[in-house]
Amino acid sequence: MKKSLLKKHLHIITFDIPFPANYGGVIDVYYKIKQLSKLGIKIHLHCFEYGDRKQAAILENICHKVYYYPRKTGVLQQFSTIPYIIKSRNSKTLIQNLLKDDYPILFEGLHTTITALHPQLKTRKKIYRAANIEHHYYQYLYQAEKNILKKIYFWIESKKLQKFEKNIKIFDAILAISPKDTNYLKNKFPQNNVQFLASFHQNDEIKIEKKSKKYALYAGNLAVAENIKAVNFLIDKVFSKTQYPLIVAGLNPTLSLKKKIEKYSHIQLQENLSDTKMEQLYQGAHINLLITFQATGLKLKLINALYQSNYCICNNEMIQDTGLEQLCEIANSSEEILTKITNLQNQNFSKEKLIERHQLLEEKYGNTNSILKLINIIWG
Repeated sequence: MKKSLLKKHLHIITFDIPFPANYGGVIDVYYKIKQLSKLGIKIHLHCFEYGDRKQAAILENICHKVYYYPRKTGVLQQFSTIPYIIKSRNSKTLIQNLLKDDYPILFEGLHTTITALHPQLKTRKKIYRAANIEHHYYQYLYQAEKNILKKIYFWIESKKLQKFEKNIKIFDAILAISPKDTNYLKNKFPQNNVQFLASFHQNDEIKIEKKSKKYALYAGNLAVAENIKAVNFLIDKVFSKTQYPLIVAGLNPTLSLKKKIEKYSHIQLQENLSDTKMEQLYQGAHINLLITFQATGLKLKLINALYQSNYCICNNEMIQDTGLEQLCEIANSSEEILTKITNLQNQNFSKEKLIERHQLLEEKYGNTNSILKLINIIWG
């Protein structure tokens, strides 16, 4: 460790409490904090607190200081030209805490960026981490949503987010989470320092069971419309036509999804598992199914699957512009997915494939390379 890093301080503003690290956005934040902490950097972590996520003592162990702020939720927050996900994270107390020193500030997600517009922070070094192109993401949510009220909300929010996006030109650096998002942001903000920074994750090495169990796995937040759509597609179009076992695992499955899965003896639902249990499922899976209908951001589940599962069947939307195409089995239609499952179910995962996967993942998405790049961006 460089001695110079021991005296470095960094403010990180997060849209949510980043522990437990059990969904895409907070996984990137939590493991980024862990990597910075290992290098001796003193982190001043600012978390917006809402919903079921509680203050996490583990964050005190890896951060210099941890602050919590209530998110201002409610219908009244929506009557504004500022997007709800941004306006509800406005805090005078946060600004007061940032003004106590002159350390650089990392803003996690567009959600947190209203603070960056404060005039007293004009001269501070500010870095923006783009977890998504948010208005694109909300457009996809609008298209996938069935509930008419939610559909209207997603459409309005996407328009507000698109308009608000121009404000990120104030940042000293913009860090995109995928090559596709990097290209979009470079074209939109040609005068800014826009760079690709791979998502941080829990994987330091490939962990695959030598003898995988004979099942396919689909993992994801099962309350999210995008994932519900993917599971319904896999059940209706693929696994209704094969007896190969499927495990569907993830957070908060809907009642309708539970009822559908109950109809099939070879499909099993495992909900709200611990990190350890999820790792065991990943590592035991012979086939990991990575199907999405949204080509937004980077699908962190793809990285986890490649580090922890044998064969990964992906569609084009999942692997688009990731540079990981050669490590995946590509299938887009239900027929192609079914054929891949049939062909792979009795194939052993070779040592040569393992070596190729390790080399490419570490080169493009390894935490060590990513943290050194981040440090260079912030401090030079």
